[in-house]
Amino acid sequence: MSRHPEVLWAQRSDKVYLTVALPDAKDVFVKCEPQGLFAFSASGVQDKAYSFSLELYGSIEPEGCKTKSGLRNILCSIQKGEKGWWKRLLKSEEKPAPYLKVDWNKWCDEDDEESTSDLVSNDDAQFVGEDDRSSDDEGMLYLPDLEKARA
Repeated sequence: MSRHPEVLWAQRSDKVYLTVALPDAKDVFVKCEPQGLFAFSASGVQDKAYSFSLELYGSIEPEGCKTKSGLRNILCSIQKGEKGWWKRLLKSEEKPAPYLKVDWNKWCDEDDEESTSDLVSNDDAQFVGEDDRSSDDEGMLYLPDLEKARA
């Protein structure tokens, strides 16, 4: 039986970004189909199988799908079939699976896209210059140290 890794998502008018939280992933397989089907599978620590498939809100360009594996996660950039903002990630209006979450670190509102387009101006700028040595606490929520707060 395969497990579901945590998947964070964000979008721009032309792309959807998925970050799959799976440390030390091996045998990463990603399949993108034009009608909006996205499939992922990989082996994690101790060769445990992880997989999921998503029926995305809109069509996608399979040749515009790129994947970059790091030590802590796998980054997927998915080219939308038509430029525009999706109302949600999935075609289904049901509540998404609990392993799917919004990536607030990469999130951009429609009206903010032009101001952040300089940051992501070249094709997938966030994939450039990143190395496989991601930090241990990448994506972690930082809470204040309660011991220091009492002093």
